[in-house]
Amino acid sequence: MAIMIERRAAISGAVVVGAAPGILPGWAWAQSAPQASLISGADTAWVLLSAALVLTMIVPGLALFYGGLVRSKNVLGTIMQSFAILCVVSLLWVTVGYSLAFGPDVSGVIGGLEWIGLAGVGLTPHAVYGPTVPHQAFMIFQLMFAAITPALITGAFAERMKFSSVMLFSVLWSLGVYCPVAHWLWGGGWLAQLGALDFAGGAVVHVSSGISALVCALVLGARHGYGTDYMAPHNLPLVLLGTGLLWFGWFGFNAGSALGANETAVVAFVATHTAAVTGALTWTAVEWWHRGTPTVLGLASGAIAGLAMVTPGAGYVSPLSALLMGLAAGSLSYLAIMKKGRWGYDDSLDVVGIHGVSGVVGVLLTGLVASKAVNPAGADGLVFGNVAFFAAQTLTVAVVGVYSAFGTWAALKMADRLVGLRMQPDEERMGLDISQHNERAYS
Repeated sequence: MAIMIERRAAISGAVVVGAAPGILPGWAWAQSAPQASLISGADTAWVLLSAALVLTMIVPGLALFYGGLVRSKNVLGTIMQSFAILCVVSLLWVTVGYSLAFGPDVSGVIGGLEWIGLAGVGLTPHAVYGPTVPHQAFMIFQLMFAAITPALITGAFAERMKFSSVMLFSVLWSLGVYCPVAHWLWGGGWLAQLGALDFAGGAVVHVSSGISALVCALVLGARHGYGTDYMAPHNLPLVLLGTGLLWFGWFGFNAGSALGANETAVVAFVATHTAAVTGALTWTAVEWWHRGTPTVLGLASGAIAGLAMVTPGAGYVSPLSALLMGLAAGSLSYLAIMKKGRWGYDDSLDVVGIHGVSGVVGVLLTGLVASKAVNPAGADGLVFGNVAFFAAQTLTVAVVGVYSAFGTWAALKMADRLVGLRMQPDEERMGLDISQHNERAYS
């Protein structure tokens, strides 16, 4: 986040009263009443609207995008995963997740437990997490990021993981991977202390989910019939509808991360759209040259890749730099997906090729082209002579990638031991809709 550069003392007047945790009627409001002089109505409205926009990315955006990409026998089950993850992660965030990610820093590694159940997270602005908006507005905005990240991973194991294991894995992954990584970069943790920047989730969301998706695809193995059966998307209009909703919501994802209706939000909004259209056109051009025809799926995939690529630097880069990010996204993600078959893993909906590749490259490119002329609260990149900042971005990619891989492997092994990961072969042939939910999408 643009304003999360350093931790500062609490705003004068934001006094926590001595309500003991456990006295439920008032403990979530254990702060002084909001001070009108500190709160901006415009900033608060923008953050709340942005939270709703990010919600739109999850449901119905991602749900429809992934639902259209799978075979017709799996569409309801795939959509169900996005909806259910939103619900379970939301409750997890309110009870303990927010405190672990953004609570008072513990040795740069994790947030403390002082804010469990949102104790002390009231309506008074926090000095660092949005000094002009109520603390709970920042919390609910961040909740949407926490919910969409494990939902992104589901695309890697689409059509073959049991619903019970999806739910258990999402809980374990959110607590064990997402919350620590979010704290390291956004909650005043050690990577932020080293000077690493992630404006809206290039590392926290896309690198973590992309690397985790690769581990999931490798651990679960390929779908039955992979490489021989026809597994093309069953409903491309649904994919395009989901893409449009994701694109629409991404303005809240990126521009909302300015935490106010301000100049940085404008910078992020322009960069987001510029990278999206450039990524879409680049993918289309490369595919047209390589395969002889442009496709609807390619156009949609390129747009998503461009959006993911610009996310870590959206508030720190110029429109021209965002255009260059879109070019990199459309070409590199396409290349990664073309090589997927040769590398031998079944990433069903190309989470690795789109979110993983774009996230990694986007964080590195932010370290190259970020400019304090665009955002004085950011940093100059390597092209402006700042070697230390590029080193911090490179370290971020390495650390988040390795930690996400090991954390994902551990969460999968635990879920497998407790409930089992994969459906039985006959259930997989039947499809998620019938075997997991006893419903049909189409008559």
